[in-house]
Amino acid sequence: MTNVSDTSAICRQLITVESESPTSIRAVLAVYQNDGAGWVQTMENIPAVVGKHGIDAHKVEGDQKTPQGLYELGEAFGTSPAPEGTALPYRIVTEHDYWVDDPESDDYNRWVHYEGNASERWKSFERLTDPLYTHAIIIKYNEDPVVKGKGSAIFLHRWKSGDTPTLGCVAVAYEHLVRLLGIIDPVKKPKINMTVSGQ
Repeated sequence: MTNVSDTSAICRQLITVESESPTSIRAVLAVYQNDGAGWVQTMENIPAVVGKHGIDAHKVEGDQKTPQGLYELGEAFGTSPAPEGTALPYRIVTEHDYWVDDPESDDYNRWVHYEGNASERWKSFERLTDPLYTHAIIIKYNEDPVVKGKGSAIFLHRWKSGDTPTLGCVAVAYEHLVRLLGIIDPVKKPKINMTVSGQ
């Protein structure tokens, strides 16, 4: 496990995502928990994919890189109801739910429910009804404060395949995503650490 000592005392559940090199699209995801006696792995290593251009600590909008670092997890969402056992707050998305990735907009890197013409309001946005978002978990990257152009819409979601990179998110097989949703406990203040081996 990498950089677990960097988590705050309040975090008692950690997802680690570690790639072999800064440019690799493949990574290994694991879950650890600390109930007071030290960190113990509670979910075995599973394959994951990251951004097309790897993991980078200096992410910018549109670079197709996964942001390196330690981040809190936000709520979960999806086009389908939450799997049984999901403890994270969960919202079912509609055709009116967008994540804005237009750096010129004051809505940048925010989830917006909008029933008007999205193309007239923003130059760029992501529809949260994307087929890969059957279920997804928000990774709270670039949120406090939001810095325009630093990157947006970073989620943990299902993959297309183990050979298909994301545009910056972390993705795993559907069955593993469902398991994760049953394991993640918001009471334990979960975080995710995305890193490169040896860094």
